[in-house]
Amino acid sequence: MLTRMKSAVANFMGGMMAGGSNGDHSGGSDLPLKYPYSRPEFLGLSPDEVECSADHIARPILILKETKRLPWSTGYAEVINAGKSTLNEDQACCEVLVVKRRPTGSSTPNRTTMDRRRSSLPNGEGLGLRENLETSEDLTFHYWALFDGHAGSGAAVVASRLLHHHIALHLQEVMEILCTPNLLPPTCLGEEPINHHLTPTSQRALTRAASLRGAAGAPGSPSTPPTRFFTEKKVSPESLVIGAIENAFKDMDVQIEKEKAVYNISGGCTALVVVYLLGKLYVGNAGDSRAIIIRAGEVIPMSAEFTPESERQRLQFLAYMQPHLLGNEFTHLEFPRRLHRKEVGKRILYRDFTMSGWAYKTIEDDDLKFPLIYGEGKKVRIYPLAQSEHGADDVLVLGTDGLWDVLSNQEVAEAVSCFLANCDPDDQHRYTMAAQDLVMRARGVLKDRGWRISNDRLGSGDDISVYIIPLMYGNKQN
Repeated sequence: MLTRMKSAVANFMGGMMAGGSNGDHSGGSDLPLKYPYSRPEFLGLSPDEVECSADHIARPILILKETKRLPWSTGYAEVINAGKSTLNEDQACCEVLVVKRRPTGSSTPNRTTMDRRRSSLPNGEGLGLRENLETSEDLTFHYWALFDGHAGSGAAVVASRLLHHHIALHLQEVMEILCTPNLLPPTCLGEEPINHHLTPTSQRALTRAASLRGAAGAPGSPSTPPTRFFTEKKVSPESLVIGAIENAFKDMDVQIEKEKAVYNISGGCTALVVVYLLGKLYVGNAGDSRAIIIRAGEVIPMSAEFTPESERQRLQFLAYMQPHLLGNEFTHLEFPRRLHRKEVGKRILYRDFTMSGWAYKTIEDDDLKFPLIYGEGKKVRIYPLAQSEHGADDVLVLGTDGLWDVLSNQEVAEAVSCFLANCDPDDQHRYTMAAQDLVMRARGVLKDRGWRISNDRLGSGDDISVYIIPLMYGNKQN
């Protein structure tokens, strides 16, 4: 439901994108389409090939024509469902994006300061191919995503085109902090003297707040003796990345909901996102897709399906929906420390019921109320890729629920490990072939009693989409 996240983005987002069920992508509305139905751009399919891929009887498995179309020799394969919907409701996107710094003096994100190798901005304008995009002050991130549409493919198509640009916009807001080594995010931007040990670039209001602060007393009464004492939370740069991704999910959700009034955008969708940034992999999941790392034959779960929220998020959601229950004494937002009235108008770290990471907001009078929640929420799935060496068979597997409905984590790990062990380690096509093999195992073979997999079990009749991302290439990026 990328609309009404339903206190989502748990486990690094939980839920799905954009609810509603107005039929399939191409019918049931006189409104124009936001984007036409298609298969992932990187597959490079012609219109005739797209049409042939929608064969619900033969169910041909689509793979990459050229491995160079995706970074890190990533493998990808997909297959359409056995007839539950006319179109393949899964979508996929993979990009390498370069985020530019904001112009000096700008306080809002600038959409023209981002580039990618194959690009369309949130307004749909193409940027085309660009060379030599990066400078020493740019921030580059890799992005892989799977979307599984429900009650139509429209929301999945839109999210696949735009979500990564929302992520880039939010990363742009904090990129100066992220690009400054060993600097903890300041709790309130510009509240402390400049740290003269930092480089000139990093001196622009990027300083660390004091680690211990007392409560300011009742809102509006700074002189009131403190009744409580807080240890200020230390917010890591990784939490800013998490917050950026979570807020991008919310923005995408809001955009789809608004644009349903003017475009034919059918259904809703789940989203599974991987961001590689500054040596770390961030995995966010909204829905029932799944990601696992296979390292030396062992399984490391990197996501969890949508589950009930943590106690922190449930309480904050209740406070958000029914603020009268708080008696006008509390705020549903969480801050690293108690705020002071003199700080109204400044930018402060915060999180709400949809977030496990952190972001910045402008302090308002209502934020001076006592926080309803003071504690830690759920931890997010971050994998420190650059800190370990990886072999050619160590991979990250992303799959929509069509894969996981019929194969367990261990079955997937054994299948992928066995396949790669029999491939030439220098063959750049090995990961695409492994993805194809995995989809074939989940789809099965058509028999008299339907699609069947090993041990005559029922195969997946759902759309299936799979990435296999080799981790050793991430080590080479650093």
